[in-house]
Formats: sequence, C-alpha cells, structure tokens
Amino acid sequence: MSDPLFSVADQIVIISGGSRGIGKAIAQGFAVRGAHTVITGREADSLNTTANEITEAGSVHEVIPVVCDVAKSDNIQALIQVVLEKYGRLDTLVNVAGVNRRKPSLEITEDDYDFVMNINLKGAYQMSCSAGKVMIEQKSGAIINIESLNTLRPLKNVLPYAMSKSALGHMTKGHALEWGEHGVRVNGLAPGFILTDLTQKLWSLDQMQQWGKTNTPQRRLGTPEDMVGTALFLASDASAFLTGQTIYVDGGYTCGWNWPIPEGGGQ
Repeated sequence: MSDPLFSVADQIVIISGGSRGIGKAIAQGFAVRGAHTVITGREADSLNTTANEITEAGSVHEVIPVVCDVAKSDNIQALIQVVLEKYGRLDTLVNVAGVNRRKPSLEITEDDYDFVMNINLKGAYQMSCSAGKVMIEQKSGAIINIESLNTLRPLKNVLPYAMSKSALGHMTKGHALEWGEHGVRVNGLAPGFILTDLTQKLWSLDQMQQWGKTNTPQRRLGTPEDMVGTALFLASDASAFLTGQTIYVDGGYTCGWNWPIPEGGGQ
C-alpha cells in the first residue's frame, strides 16, 4: 500500500477456516497485499483449491495450505511448528473457523453442542494460546477473532453458536488484558448478516431477505469482501493503540431497531 501505516506487506499471517467464505476473502485480502499467508481448514482439497485461486487472483507470495482441525490440539501444535520452521515468526492470527447447527435448544444433542463448542470456542482459544506464546516471545503480534452479532445478543434457535460467540467476545477482552504488556493486541471483528456459500440457502428465502434488509440501515446484506478492510486495519500499525475491542461490521444493524411505525411517527 502507498501508506505504510496500513501495510501488511511481508507479515506472516495464519487464517483458520481460510478455505471459504469470510476466511477466504480475508486470506485473499492479505495475500494480494504482500503478506505471507497460511490458510487452514479440515479438508485438503478445498484448501488446495483456495490457495490456487488466491494465487491466480494476484497473491504476491505463495499461499500455504495446511490441514488443521482446530478442535484438535495436536493439529494446532503441528501448524505452529510448520509456520515457525518456514518463516521463523508469526505476526497475525485470524480466528475464522466456525460452525453452526440451527436447532431449538431442546433438539440440540450432545454431539451438536460439542461440535459447535469444540471448533468455535475451544479451537479459537487453543489457536490463540499457541500463537500467543510465539507473539509474547517476539514481543509483537495481532490476533483477530471473528465474532458475531451473537456476541452482543443471541439469535433464536442457534444457542450453542450464540454462546460460543459471546464467550469469544470475553476471550478477546481477556487475552487483550493478559497480553497487552507483551506487545500483543487482540481484537474482535463481528460480521453482520453475510452472504456466503453456507448461508446462501437461508438468505435466499424472501422473508429472510426482507427482514435482513429492513433491519440493516445500508439496506443490503454483507459479503465476505466487506470484512477485509477491517481485518487489514486490525493487523496493521494503524491500529497500534487498539486492543480488547469488538468492531461490528454489520451495515449498521446494531445501531438500533427499525420498527414499522407509519411515516411521520404515526401521529
């Protein structure tokens, strides 16, 4: 970038859940701006495909795909070792990996609960702690947790997901408290309603489209690419005095509620 304040060039960046959706968009955002980008996920084929697509889109450096199930601590340790052996440091971690099972609480099985919590919360925690050790030793680093509107308040019928994202918000603040003195910044990026491959079916319903657009002041749903600018900002020197914060990138959804009173206030 022309202004080095916002540059991420030559940073070493890990993006979990980087093979699709928000993770893929953020990975491409870093890669085309000169960061050495490592993407992780549970499926080798999708990771390799994404790495090739980002390279073809103009990645400055090779995008490295590494299979890593964040619910498994041995996978995380192996990932960190790969990155340190190749690059010798770690500048930014973006915790994107996340899953959901949309059901009322009374239909949630123990398997459903563990699946969501092990990836969304335990996985992000273990990734952060493993990366945090490296960053504390080098006395610098940035961690970006992809949170959610559910960090603020829960949406109906996704309670384990909402609980995991609410806890992730506290983890953001807690790690910022613990690690700030060591030069490590930790912030959250909370997307609004975003059109991805995983949510396309849900948002293709007319009533969902109408509800989402009515309650978003910008009158549109977001795209994964809408998350890139904030992620780059949080990883760059432009946010050097910013830590422990959650930034809602939601088209204005959280600024208030639209309600159906007539024009003129119904007087």
